[in-house]
Formats: sequence, structure tokens, C-alpha cells
Amino acid sequence: MDKQQIFQEISAIMVKLFELDAKDIKLDSKLYEDLELDSIDAVDLVVHLQKTTGKKINPEMFKSVRTVEDVVNAIDQLLKDK
Repeated sequence: MDKQQIFQEISAIMVKLFELDAKDIKLDSKLYEDLELDSIDAVDLVVHLQKTTGKKINPEMFKSVRTVEDVVNAIDQLLKDK
């Protein structure tokens, strides 16, 4: 899975979970400011990403995540780690 596919998957999850408009989700969108997600939403996102990737996500990994691109990069790294 490349970064574009990861972005598309994350975007689809965000549209489904948070009823966001897909056109509002961009790589540089800030999760909390631009997309108005809160900490509960972030947990929901991590849970869905774990189901999608089949990998355990370390909560520490997501503490520094601020933008959609940060999420894409974190998942990309997770998928590369064995």
C-alpha cells in the first residue's frame, strides 16, 4: 500500500466515522483545527486504522500527529515495520 492509497483509506474512514466532506480532507488539514476532531475522535480513528491494517498501533505514535499527512506517514511507517 503506497501513501496515496493510505490517504484514500484514511479519508474514507474519516468521511464514514465523522461525517466529514471528502473534499475537506487534505494532507495538510489539521485534525483538530481544520477538521474539528477531538481526542475521542482520534481514538476512534486509531481503532479503525488498527482494524484496517491488522497491526497494533502504539498510542505514543499518535501523540505527535497533528495533520492528515502525519497520520498517513505514521501508518506508512507501521506497515513497513515487521
